[in-house]
Amino acid sequence: MKRSVKMLLMAVVLGAAVIGAAAIGGAPTPTAQASPPFGTDGSIADVTEKVLPSVVNVSTTTLVTQATSPFENDPFFEDFFRGRRPQHERYGQSLGSGVIVSAKGYILTNSHVVANAKDIKVSLSDGRDFAARVVGADPKSDLAVLKLKDPVPNLRPLPFGSSEKLRLGDVVIAIGNPFGVGQAVTMGIVSAKGRANMGIVDYEDFIQTDAAINPGNSGGALINLHGELVGINTAILSRTGGYQGIGFAIPTDMAHPIMDALISKGRVVRGWLGVSIKDVTKDLHDSLKLSVDRGVLITGVTPGSPAAKAGLRLDDVVASVNNHPCDKTSQLRNAVAASGVGKPLQMQIVREGRRQNVSVVLTEMPRDSEQIIGDGRGQGRGNEVKFGLQVRPLDSSSRAKYDIPREVNTGVVVTGVARGSVAETLGLQPGDVVMRVNRTPIRSARELEDAYRHGGSKLALLIYRDGSTTYVVVEK
Repeated sequence: MKRSVKMLLMAVVLGAAVIGAAAIGGAPTPTAQASPPFGTDGSIADVTEKVLPSVVNVSTTTLVTQATSPFENDPFFEDFFRGRRPQHERYGQSLGSGVIVSAKGYILTNSHVVANAKDIKVSLSDGRDFAARVVGADPKSDLAVLKLKDPVPNLRPLPFGSSEKLRLGDVVIAIGNPFGVGQAVTMGIVSAKGRANMGIVDYEDFIQTDAAINPGNSGGALINLHGELVGINTAILSRTGGYQGIGFAIPTDMAHPIMDALISKGRVVRGWLGVSIKDVTKDLHDSLKLSVDRGVLITGVTPGSPAAKAGLRLDDVVASVNNHPCDKTSQLRNAVAASGVGKPLQMQIVREGRRQNVSVVLTEMPRDSEQIIGDGRGQGRGNEVKFGLQVRPLDSSSRAKYDIPREVNTGVVVTGVARGSVAETLGLQPGDVVMRVNRTPIRSARELEDAYRHGGSKLALLIYRDGSTTYVVVEK
């Protein structure tokens, strides 16, 4: 299951081990379909009766490898089990939901509902069962497209609605297979839109709803009162693992192009900008003396990337993308990913207090890198800096030890972090390179210590780690 900070964030699926985690994906119908003949004047029962045949149950069989010894992961027995891990394989069952999106047998569901599936069975609302295969899956959005292996007559595809047009307070209906008890319908409202940074998947722009969603609903439909698909139910926020009033669905406006790509190419080709980014916070605003207090700060530009070719620089603040305000990193990442390859992205940036427009032609995202900050590991000795770091010069030895490229031409390498220190609290790690403090380049441990001592009550450290750079703010 995905991570959470204060509450246990659970993907909503029935699977993996009798009851497991599941999520949802969305996809467009290959051909446009007219809205049902009823509208908001029709009763909820009328809407439900129309859409029920379009929502299916998805059951999978997966091969699970398990340890046969309870001591296998105990560090005390590490030497004993090294090279001879006792394991056995068994078959597990998982249940989720899906949505028929084409009369040709295409079904939209969550990627994790069908992850590692050996066999997939789709059960229609009328009781018929059919075998299905995975056409394509996109774990970064947790969407997948299935196709029934044999032609099935009289399928009822669900028409797509616009999730963008949803308003807070709109009534929505959730349909799925909660806890494997069978098809069920719940009702609620749209509680929020644009929920991101939940730690569920890489690309997030969730609809939040209070319609009851439980494990097994993953991949099921979120419907408006016109009987149109507006979201794929994907996760809940819960301390218990069951419904507690906060559920999330992937909006159809995001799911639609992903489904198209999975059907046509079997994978999703996302646009790539080539920058590291961070939300503009009050601490960053004060430390860097930025002229704007909202936006997305560019903390690194990859050499040779579309961003570099367009002239974007470190410390530029992205204020808008394609004429839409851009206040969060999730908004920029989603806009870049959705724009596609070879298409210009129109950005307004703020550089040293001045606004200017920049057009960037995106390329395909590299397969091996998302330009996201990663983890650095290592050990070493150096000069101790008072806020809990040990550092050493950026020389050939440290470059080889921590795999630091030549493009990183200034800074000092972190070789140790004191337990309980400010540096540990900030998440600094051996192998990180401290490149700047409040825009001042750092070339030695002495310069870093002097900058820390004389730099004011708040310091913005530019850190390089695993191919990307970002700022961390130190409060003394």
